[in-house]
Amino acid sequence: MSEQKEYWMTTHDQGSIKISEDVVASIAAVATSETDGVSGLYSSFTNDIVSFLGKKTPTKGVKVTFHSDNTVDIDICYLACFGSNICDVAKNVQENVKSAVESMTNLDIGNINIHVAGVTFNKEISKEANIESQEINSDEIKIDELIEEN
Repeated sequence: MSEQKEYWMTTHDQGSIKISEDVVASIAAVATSETDGVSGLYSSFTNDIVSFLGKKTPTKGVKVTFHSDNTVDIDICYLACFGSNICDVAKNVQENVKSAVESMTNLDIGNINIHVAGVTFNKEISKEANIESQEINSDEIKIDELIEEN
């Protein structure tokens, strides 16, 4: 099964230029993941199965659509960090992606649609919760040992 890729193409005196949707998606993915408040890109269950079967998808969570009027629409799906202002982060993602794609490809950006798929928790918060959980479990063990001794 071969997958058909779309290309943006222009022709000049010296030849033609083709830019793959994968290139635009990669630029958008990097710009998104470098934005403060973004935990990572999110892909659907189907994309996870495809990557499990061996096909690498570094642009998971990014969909690029070229239009006949030489504009490009980008859909981005990501996970937000807990505690960050989701609206501000989404606006920052739009600005970062637009700036990166325009500066690297000179394409006209139509829409950048943001989909926040979920919220992830900071590793430090998770570690603190895990330590508290271990302390509670060790207290329960001590109580159980006391009950067994009596």
